[in-house]
Amino acid sequence: MGYEVDFLPVGDGEKSGDAIAFRVGDLCSDPPEQIVVVVDGGFEETGKQLVNHIKKYYKTDQVDIVISTHPDADHSSGLKIVLEEMKVGELWMHQPWNHTKDIADMFIDGRVTDKGVREKLRKALDDARELEKIADRKEIPIFEPFAGMVDVNGIITVVGPTKEYYESLLPEFRSTPQPKVGFLERAIEAGVGLLAKVAESWGIETLTDAGETSAENNSSVILNVSYDGRNILLTGDAGIPALTNAADYMEYILDVDTSSWNFVQVPHHGSKRNVGPTILNRIIGPKLSEPTKKMTAFVSASKDAQTKHPAKKVTNAYLRRGAPVHATQGLSVRHSYEAPNRPGWSKSIPLPFYDEVDE
Repeated sequence: MGYEVDFLPVGDGEKSGDAIAFRVGDLCSDPPEQIVVVVDGGFEETGKQLVNHIKKYYKTDQVDIVISTHPDADHSSGLKIVLEEMKVGELWMHQPWNHTKDIADMFIDGRVTDKGVREKLRKALDDARELEKIADRKEIPIFEPFAGMVDVNGIITVVGPTKEYYESLLPEFRSTPQPKVGFLERAIEAGVGLLAKVAESWGIETLTDAGETSAENNSSVILNVSYDGRNILLTGDAGIPALTNAADYMEYILDVDTSSWNFVQVPHHGSKRNVGPTILNRIIGPKLSEPTKKMTAFVSASKDAQTKHPAKKVTNAYLRRGAPVHATQGLSVRHSYEAPNRPGWSKSIPLPFYDEVDE
């Protein structure tokens, strides 16, 4: 019994995105006895690549679960193609327009009504709305993935966000009327300066806990996948508060050892705004005295975004904690356990440790 996780390349230029497929089961049988899951689909052009990839390597046109972690176009657009062209069992996605009850008074404009918020959200989140429409037309059941939700096979557990945390983020979504001042506005007010270079060593880490990301990113679905005694953590674009909440849920509710992963996703294409030393110590483990591999980490990053994604101080931080990072950068990458060999595929090489990083 095994599994494999595939990260497909997404985007061009400096645009990155996520398109992930994974399967678990008796993958060496013919036909394979498996459960197939898609987590995000990149941009629309990526959706066709996902469909072809699953048909070729998973030998099926059946996807048991499609999961949209959050409504940003670099994650959700391609899922429209997957829903249209594959036989899909379930769609897991948040429907923010269903969560406006009792939160209208949280917006700056007191005249905003629940109906007004709902319609503005629908218009601004076109891709998410389109997923809902396709699923309804094809009679694919939709489930909202909040902490505690488990798939029918007991393999996938949603560990974030909680419904309460998700709803607390809605007033700061960019699509809401006059959203509260948050990460984006503060970044604009502060201005953007030229990136300086700073030195790092194995013992000197410049990554801090001060990073902030958008409310949409923090609404990302965070997944714990457990199969045959092995564990996978998928994080979407979640930031420090969202990851902290998920770590709390796993430790105190599920009693999961949050540093016992075999495979982890680096959130938001390796942005330095999404992770810091404290949360990495919790979900990866403390810094090691010397390079030692404990687990594998993947990051989705466009091949032309290397000056920004993944941030070198982030990949250094993962490496210090025993999680060497493999980046897509224009190529598909696979992590597998007891899965068939793929002719023509070569071993991925992790990113190196960098002695100089961007400030």
